Amino acid sequence: MNDLNALVRDQLDDARASAHGRSAHLFLHDGPLRQTVIALIAGASLDEHNTPPAASLQVLKGRVRVTRAHASQELRAGQVAAITHERHGLVALEDSAVLLTAVLTVAPRPLGPPPLVAVRG
Repeated sequence: MNDLNALVRDQLDDARASAHGRSAHLFLHDGPLRQTVIALIAGASLDEHNTPPAASLQVLKGRVRVTRAHASQELRAGQVAAITHERHGLVALEDSAVLLTAVLTVAPRPLGPPPLVAVRG
């Protein structure tokens, strides 16, 4: 089991020591599921990048802005948001740590209505 508070402290310390002002640690890797704590010092950013098939971002500490081509969204500690399926970036508005939960593969949905299931009673 991982202690998120300890991971946040460690990653923020690493980000403060980094020339780029950021640090990340992948702590859960289970099949297509990935969970990563990312720390950024105020003003640091992650450049625009592609989105995995499914992802969410939870702010554990601080305040960040998720940027997209035509919009941005500010998130504060305790807030969580789905990451839309478009290129995006991340900017720390203050020293921050986020939990990125990503699913790298998603089973295709069947076309048409769901199958009928017979229930015997």
